[in-house]
Amino acid sequence: AFPYPENFAVAQAAKLVGRPVKWLATRSEALLTDNGGRDLHSIVEGGFDEDFRILAYRVSTKCNLGAHNSSNGQSIQTQVTQKVLTGVYRIPLVHFHVQGIYTNTSPVDAYRGAGRPEAIYMIERLMDRAARQFGISQQEIRRRNFIEPAQFPYRAFGGETYEYGEFANVLDRAEREAGIAGFEARKGASLEHGKLRGIGFCQYVEVILGNPKESTKLQVVEDGIIQLHVGTQSNGQGHETAYAQILNENTGIPVERIRIVQGDSALIPSGGGTGGSRSTTVQGTSICKASQTLIKGLSELVADYLDEEPAMIEFEEDAFRARGSNRFVHVIDAIDAAVSRGVSHLLDVRATIELPGRSFPNGVHVCEVEIDPETGMTWIVKYTVVDDLGRILNPPLAMGQIHGGVAQGIGQAIMENAAYDENGQLLTGTFMDYAMPRASDLPFVDFHSEPTPTGNNALGIKGCGEAGTVGALAAVANAIQDALWEKGIRQVDMPFTPSRVWQLIEGARRSPHSNRSNLAAALSRPPTTAVVNTGVDAACGK
Repeated sequence: AFPYPENFAVAQAAKLVGRPVKWLATRSEALLTDNGGRDLHSIVEGGFDEDFRILAYRVSTKCNLGAHNSSNGQSIQTQVTQKVLTGVYRIPLVHFHVQGIYTNTSPVDAYRGAGRPEAIYMIERLMDRAARQFGISQQEIRRRNFIEPAQFPYRAFGGETYEYGEFANVLDRAEREAGIAGFEARKGASLEHGKLRGIGFCQYVEVILGNPKESTKLQVVEDGIIQLHVGTQSNGQGHETAYAQILNENTGIPVERIRIVQGDSALIPSGGGTGGSRSTTVQGTSICKASQTLIKGLSELVADYLDEEPAMIEFEEDAFRARGSNRFVHVIDAIDAAVSRGVSHLLDVRATIELPGRSFPNGVHVCEVEIDPETGMTWIVKYTVVDDLGRILNPPLAMGQIHGGVAQGIGQAIMENAAYDENGQLLTGTFMDYAMPRASDLPFVDFHSEPTPTGNNALGIKGCGEAGTVGALAAVANAIQDALWEKGIRQVDMPFTPSRVWQLIEGARRSPHSNRSNLAAALSRPPTTAVVNTGVDAACGK
């Protein structure tokens, strides 16, 4: 991803002194100098016809780039954001304008989702606002505007071709799993305890980014251990488990005989790296190809051993069998035979792949919040996710990715904010000032899978590393907007800190009509169109 100056300084220092050099930042140094993320303000507008179908969409964004360029800051808010700018909807006319502004904050660059959460936040806040303005449900306005299954493959505004999706089915499942039918009763129970309750939807689509190429090397080393060399770098996702599982499923090699090698450029000269939810999708496909090459070569070795033609050898689960007989050779025995015979091309197998197209995870997040109007404190009390991630290779790992992504989204939405004074002095230089979500701040995330196939990789998976964050921001914001709507509050913006929410409620109490003026222009227009303004005040700065 993006480099930091210290990377180069430490490497140069190691060269100069001829010894390993370790550099460690304090937390305050990190908060002061690490890149920020998603510091932007957007106005979004939509024109709808009399059937509430969106005809035109306009986005005007001002984004902070910080004091100087980082690697990806400009492209994230332009090229990457536009890839999913229109979400899961068919919109015939789109205008997208971004103005980058240099300030005296730290540079702004990639943060989980990198451009896709911003895009989905904007379109989903618009859809939610339009539904309220038109007097229909959050679900109904989405159903009227979905890209239909018969319209796939669908070329979206940003130039991406969505392969396939059944967005209405995913929304139907989300309604059931989230218990939408019982929401009014839950809202009433909250009111009895003096709390405001709201529900918010976000229906998202995201796109797998990064290099579509990846290489794999399978190397047989001591005691028949298979070293799996990969060009990605796990930083907590559980790649070691997933990659070993893929190799095991394709070859029958026991997991305990597999060793993952990553991150060593002396052993792995090239690789696409980790980012953009690409790792298991691209690296996994490369592992599949390497597995097929290994099995093909071992089949020829086994055929010679059994005195059969190669075409007569079949491989199933973990063994080679001679067709029409009960003779078989276990895959480990075949590998040991290759080692004893010194068959070099079977002891060092390499494969490189390039995916023919991207995959597009999508899903629905349903968030319920409770707000204490006396303090402005907000709690996420119920959270449901229904995702189309294609085939889920390892359910616990996928669920962990969704949970982590949702946690980061909730953190941004309700508490995280890097604040600077008018002179550019950082005010949130410690975790006493910058609020990170803790376990007590996060709900149980109820996760469900509603997959559709993808043919763009051998595994049929769509990637899930950033999906949780892409869906979380708008789901939380729309839930808080729902909770405050009956108070006459028509515009809420992140982060929803207690002081900010309390000020909104107090402002509505003192001046019940002040928050409604921003709809006056829209309501004066003909009934076939509506202008809906949604500000995006993101987590890092203002």
